Amino acid sequence: QRVAIARALLKNPAILIFDEATSALDSKSERAIQAELDRIQQGRTTLVIAHRLSTVMGADQILVMDDGRIVERGTHAELLAADGRYATMWRLQQEQREVAVVAEQAELPATQ
Repeated sequence: QRVAIARALLKNPAILIFDEATSALDSKSERAIQAELDRIQQGRTTLVIAHRLSTVMGADQILVMDDGRIVERGTHAELLAADGRYATMWRLQQEQREVAVVAEQAELPATQ
C-alpha cells in the first residue's frame, strides 16, 4: 500500500482516490499512515472509500452508503449528531478499538 501511494504521488495528481488504503493495517500503523495521508491530501480533491471510519472522520463531507445508495451525508460531527447508521457504526468501531487496546496492553509485560 505504501508503494502504491508513493507511486501515485510521484505524478502529483490534483485528485486522489484511496480505496481502503489503511484496511490491512494495525491501529498503530494506521495512525502513522493516516497522518501522512492527511498531509498529502492538502490542496487536493480526495475520494476515500473506507469501512474504518477513523479514516474519514476529518473529511469535509462523508457519504454513507447502503446497498449502493447514499443514506446519510454530512461531516463527522453532523453524522454523529444525527444518530443514524454512521453513528451506530462509529460506536461499534470505537468499542472494538477499546477491546483491542486492552488486549494489546494485556500482552505487554508490566514495567516497573
